[in-house]
Amino acid sequence: MTVRFAILGAGRIGQVHAKAVTSTEGATLVAIADPVAEAARSVADRYGCDIRSIDDIADSDDVDAVAICTPTNTHADLIERFAKAGKAMFCEKPIDLSLTRVRECLETVKAEGATLMVGFNRRFDPDFIALKSAIDGGRVGEVEMITITSRDPGTPPIDYIKVSGGIFRDMTIHDFDMARWLLGEEVETVMAQASVLTDPEIGKAGDYDSVNVMLRTASGKQAVITNSRRATYGYDQRIEVLGSAGMVSARNMAEANIELATKDGFGTPPLLNFFMTRYVAAYANEIAAFVAAVADNAPMPTTGQDGLMALALADAAVKSVEEGRAVKVSEITG
Repeated sequence: MTVRFAILGAGRIGQVHAKAVTSTEGATLVAIADPVAEAARSVADRYGCDIRSIDDIADSDDVDAVAICTPTNTHADLIERFAKAGKAMFCEKPIDLSLTRVRECLETVKAEGATLMVGFNRRFDPDFIALKSAIDGGRVGEVEMITITSRDPGTPPIDYIKVSGGIFRDMTIHDFDMARWLLGEEVETVMAQASVLTDPEIGKAGDYDSVNVMLRTASGKQAVITNSRRATYGYDQRIEVLGSAGMVSARNMAEANIELATKDGFGTPPLLNFFMTRYVAAYANEIAAFVAAVADNAPMPTTGQDGLMALALADAAVKSVEEGRAVKVSEITG
């Protein structure tokens, strides 16, 4: 079976997924939709697909699946629309910035018997897959503590910050999902600290740029997440998992895996600059996993429930910062 795709949104992430779809065996890109004609034309010309409206895609008999890469405030409405249209759906995170709206959307997906995968690309990174495999294989014994470091090389535009939902829902949400995945248990308690250290304009926009979060499960397992909007040395993406029998870690990726030694000392190439270069393989693997699940009518590897729980942890972190205390996730989820 060939899964015939349409991509909604021809922005940066839409272009990433267009490349992934056209590189995946068993998938073909049929159409692109974007209100910016130039952006849609660029994707159409590069990958040889049609330009269609969202209305036309919903009614198209030659489209099996859609990748929703539009602004966050459109995700839930589009999921509901395409669930009713009978299309399989891949949606970038988050489904919505409101937990209530996410729940409503997932109820529609369930009622329609629709297929939905939420895009948490880091689960599909080859290094992180190997790390998870080591955990699942018992190589480090029982997981006890996890440290996740995720730092961007620079601040996004302030206009983006204002509509992002804040650092916890926009950036840390990836790390919340990774923590749930690696811990193997649901998080019970969230304690967060947040500051504005890199750009005062972020503070004026009502957000933070430097955060640390501690997560604790009911059994006592812990995960610490550290985020910054500024890492002058590149895109910093590291994970360390400590277990009862050992430790496993995933290191940063540089432009080349070499070390140069001279009279001036030892040096290595710069880190990969940002997510579009660091996670190329992850995005490709993610779309391939979606295609395989659609073709085999199999469960999705990342679900709407995963999206809901990651957002709940983000909401708990926001509440923790606002109230200066540890927050039980049950306070958020009810």
